[in-house]
Amino acid sequence: MEVTLISQGLDLMLFGMGTVFAFLTLLVGVTHLMSMAVKKIAPEESEALAGAQPHNAAPSAVKPNIKKVIQAAIDQHRTR
Repeated sequence: MEVTLISQGLDLMLFGMGTVFAFLTLLVGVTHLMSMAVKKIAPEESEALAGAQPHNAAPSAVKPNIKKVIQAAIDQHRTR
């Protein structure tokens, strides 16, 4: 029985697509297992940062004269 070029191409395509599908399925499974392991090992973010304050909780007030200088610099830059 003679094997044609089209049948060889179809065999190669099925083998390649099967390999990619198997790899992606394995990747999803391993990622899911790693996620479950991290959830068990690491504490939740809300528990770990219960007493911490965010960096932008109290923005420092900018003095009015500094604010005018910054605005003048921005205006000068935009007019170029």
